[in-house]
Amino acid sequence: MVRIRRLLIANRGEIVRRVARTASVMGISTVAVYSDPDRRAPHVNACDLAVPLGGARAEDSYLDMTKLLDAARRTGADAVHPGYGFLSENADFAEACIEAGLCWVGPTPEAMRAMALKVEAKARAAALGVPLLASATIEGDDPAVWVKAAYDVGYPLLVKASAGGGGRGMRLVEGETALADAVRAGRREAAASFGNGIVFVERYLQAPRHVEIQLIGDAYGSVLHLHERECSVQRRHQKVIEEATAPSLAPEVRALLADAAVRLAAGIGYTGAGTVEFLVEGDEVAFLEMNARLQVEHPVTEEVLGLDLVRLQLEVAAGRPLRLAQEALVPHGHAIEARLYAEDVPAGYLPAAGVVGRYRRAETDGIRYDDALEDGTVVSPYYDPMLAKVVAHAPTREEAALRLAAALERTQVAGVTTNRDLLIAVLRSDAFLDGPVTTAFLESHPELVAAAPSARLRRSAAMAATFAAGWRDRSRSPVPASVPAGWRNVRSQPQHRLFADRLGELDVRYRQEATGAFEARVDGEPCSGEVVEVGPVAGDIVVELETNGERGRWTVTPLDETLAVMGPGGTVELVEVPLLPVATTAATAGGPTAPLPGTVVQIAVGPGQAVRAGDPLVVLEAMKMEHTIRAHDDGVVEEVLVTVGASVDARQLLLRLRPPDDSR
Repeated sequence: MVRIRRLLIANRGEIVRRVARTASVMGISTVAVYSDPDRRAPHVNACDLAVPLGGARAEDSYLDMTKLLDAARRTGADAVHPGYGFLSENADFAEACIEAGLCWVGPTPEAMRAMALKVEAKARAAALGVPLLASATIEGDDPAVWVKAAYDVGYPLLVKASAGGGGRGMRLVEGETALADAVRAGRREAAASFGNGIVFVERYLQAPRHVEIQLIGDAYGSVLHLHERECSVQRRHQKVIEEATAPSLAPEVRALLADAAVRLAAGIGYTGAGTVEFLVEGDEVAFLEMNARLQVEHPVTEEVLGLDLVRLQLEVAAGRPLRLAQEALVPHGHAIEARLYAEDVPAGYLPAAGVVGRYRRAETDGIRYDDALEDGTVVSPYYDPMLAKVVAHAPTREEAALRLAAALERTQVAGVTTNRDLLIAVLRSDAFLDGPVTTAFLESHPELVAAAPSARLRRSAAMAATFAAGWRDRSRSPVPASVPAGWRNVRSQPQHRLFADRLGELDVRYRQEATGAFEARVDGEPCSGEVVEVGPVAGDIVVELETNGERGRWTVTPLDETLAVMGPGGTVELVEVPLLPVATTAATAGGPTAPLPGTVVQIAVGPGQAVRAGDPLVVLEAMKMEHTIRAHDDGVVEEVLVTVGASVDARQLLLRLRPPDDSR
């Protein structure tokens, strides 16, 4: 038996706070680590001690085993919890921790190696009688060999990284012409993300369900399944919404999944928490991979079973036997988790770096937040863009979905672009509520991907912003505070405010009386009412309006460049547009710019080369994903301004293009 007194959490973000929360309850002291960009990140103060790792890139900080082991030695830690991602499934790191005399909170290095590479894991699963999809490893550098391997598997297929997961290194290939590029890109991204460029091809199911089994095992041979989770709502092969348990799953399929997962884990002597992932299409079940760690979506399992998986991890790592009986593990109610990402959904789920200007949770019964977020948190281009996980638990699936949507709507998050509109639209859609869904769900429902604040919400937000801006401007002037914000002596002259958001401009023309009554037109739509209250509260401007017979309260937060307007129905960020034109400097050089900070990993064109609209030009790696920059129009490359390996800033010009008919 091992006594864990001080635990180093070798990770960042919300999982550090999650692990520290349980460790603290158990009386275990905790140690955080942090990179240079994370110096002021919330997870740093979540632990009793914190150690700087230096560097910005993951390989210089959270992936540096030497620095992590040194942090454990310096702080007197006697155990290491790896969280998820980074080194959580790295058997060499687990082995190094054990050799350094540290308790490793995870499976044994031998079990991790058995499942670390998907190619080898599939072979082990096949030997244990676990059902599989057809697949083949991509060997060597000869495209002809790749074509033969792909032919044996059959199209369509997926190119997949043997190491790691999260959709990185994965490419869908519909036919032979796209295979070589997909293999090269998959190898490059896999090597950058996991330090291992091995890829394989696997038969692609068009619209399967993604169902996984949560496991827990101890050192005494006991392996239990903690039922299943549904993770079919995905973008870029990454999970967005997860739930427990899987809805409308046939009892025989549910039993087959649990049996196969337990058989696989027992066959490799698995200890600790782990997850076996499957694809399900009709009665067909196929093993995908085993994650030898805690999963991002573990909270939904905790909610329906009333368990603390981190506590179980720590107890098993300390050598204690499981004190659970399989027949007693009965799910209660339904839980759904939504991953709140900093990303631009309409732009193709492009990660969005920036600074979170405002963050407030919705304090609601049945809602759980796992996050590491506060006002001023920097969303760095160096790491995954997930901001928070919001979880709802309710008696039924439909109530959990609607409760979660309402909580997301009331969550105040501003300053960075997020996927919140998408999450709310999915959770409230008939297609999701009727369930079950498949991995093709988002592709099949483009109207959800295009979800945006309603015209009514935007108009209401513009009215609230109008009176908040009026109060702000008035408070900066020597005019007596008793004069209502926005009031003018010349009532025959309407006042005018112009705002803009990503959907367009909002033109507000209004008259306001000394009593607070007003008449207005917002984008031509008439409205009238009364300003009930406007004034400061804790750095914000609170505006309470009665408009067209409805009363609502809005919180307006001035950020660096925008006004974040939060109230009934959600949040809208507005930019005040000057009513008089402002001189600007026109761009003098045409060409694509970097959509966000990143590293150039490939340049697909050279000077003098003709390109057509849609052709790939430059590939950037940012926030753990590759992003292909394509030509918007036909043209000729005049000059390439970056090199492979170069770091680029957001909006930096990458190359210059000239029109195809330019005779120069």
